[in-house]
Amino acid sequence: MTAADPRGTTARALARKRKKRAKERGIALVMVMGAIAILTVMLAEFQDETSAELAAATSQRDAVQAEYIARSAVNLSRLLIASEPTIRKAIAPLFMMMKKTPPQLPVWEFHERILFAFNSLQASDDGPGGSAVASSLGVDLNQGKNLGMPGGRFELSIIDEDSKINVNLGAANEFAHIRLAQELMGLTAQPQYAPLFEQKDGTGQFHDRYSTCQALIDWADSDEQAFNCDLTQTSGPQQGGVEDAYYQLLPKPYRRKNAPYDSLEELHMVKGVHEDFWSTFIDPDPKEPRKRVITVWGQGAINVNTANAQTLLAVVCAGAPAAEICTLPEQAQTFLMGVTMARGVTMGAPLFGSPRDFVSALTGQGQLGPLLAGFGMKPVVFRSPADFQKSITTESKMFSIYAVGVKKGYRRETRVRVHAVVDFRAAPAIGATPGLPGATPGLPGATGLPGSTPAAGGAAAAGPNAIAAANAPSTGGQVVYFRLE
Repeated sequence: MTAADPRGTTARALARKRKKRAKERGIALVMVMGAIAILTVMLAEFQDETSAELAAATSQRDAVQAEYIARSAVNLSRLLIASEPTIRKAIAPLFMMMKKTPPQLPVWEFHERILFAFNSLQASDDGPGGSAVASSLGVDLNQGKNLGMPGGRFELSIIDEDSKINVNLGAANEFAHIRLAQELMGLTAQPQYAPLFEQKDGTGQFHDRYSTCQALIDWADSDEQAFNCDLTQTSGPQQGGVEDAYYQLLPKPYRRKNAPYDSLEELHMVKGVHEDFWSTFIDPDPKEPRKRVITVWGQGAINVNTANAQTLLAVVCAGAPAAEICTLPEQAQTFLMGVTMARGVTMGAPLFGSPRDFVSALTGQGQLGPLLAGFGMKPVVFRSPADFQKSITTESKMFSIYAVGVKKGYRRETRVRVHAVVDFRAAPAIGATPGLPGATPGLPGATGLPGSTPAAGGAAAAGPNAIAAANAPSTGGQVVYFRLE
């Protein structure tokens, strides 16, 4: 046997140590790479969650800001409408010289030029309400304070609801039912609408003019008697027996409401109001509410100064169904063209100072009568001019305010739409607001209510009439409908 070589033993030991160290380094490297991979996944997950939460928070912040921009636009609109009587008083002497009653001025139609200072992004901006409008009016926005909405703006549309046919007349008395039936039949009686009532709806049912008119009235009236829209009956109540059970035979049955309409969308539930009827008579263009012909808000009488030509034709045909503009398409077209051209010439100024002026014009008298006759329109003979005048007006009290708040963000815009309907029938004039909480007795136009003594800081103290003071009419009208979209 030979003695072991100590150098060989040492070499093998060193090789084993190197292999062990390499293995340990490999394991350590794998562990480090695994830890890095886990940390990378965790970081990506954390970054995604943080980005999503930040985006959600930013979106909610912008939505809140856009909502309150829209609410501010609604309040500005209410102030603008409330200021109309004051503006009317300023021009009253001019009309008195002409021996005429000053008509209501449609100031809401010029909201873009009146409220532009509150809607500019910056004083030097050329956006909606920027320097383009300011320069045309000779106004320097840089001289004002707290004007504009940096990073945001609003889009506004103020609609006169009294210029439309109010189907909630069906919830009133028998005389209102007859007036609404006349207006609905006048609206749908034109020969070009005949194919609309000769086709089936989605349930395979036919609905003619009379049945649709009856359904619109029966939905809102309080009785169970079917209203007869056949206005050829000149005596006795306009009833056609018991209301039918149409709604109970639907796949998902429901009952007739027998109460006033709460919104336009509710009309979808009425028999005969299918999509073609909706797009023809109720809301032809959802993006342009001015084209709407029917409403569920309004004081009942239709404002002939602001109603569109189609609505005016329906109103005239309600009072004179035998007139040629209601039976001959060419005469109807002449009337529509004449009204449209007259509105364009006056550039928004009211045409009629009173309902009597409107009746005189259609009968060929007054200042506008010869003008309409010049277009080839035949004079209208009303069945009862006095009764017809009760169904129209020249002053509006109900308004829809469509306000869209827009908040600019990074590569996106947040838009919130508000639809508010405001009733100005009981609104006191500016400077004569009684009973507002905190109104100090003795101030001009602030009479206060007993028991509503103002407390420190201007707030009304609790008293026996504090609730009555809080519910007192506001100068800005009463909001009767509010929807946030």
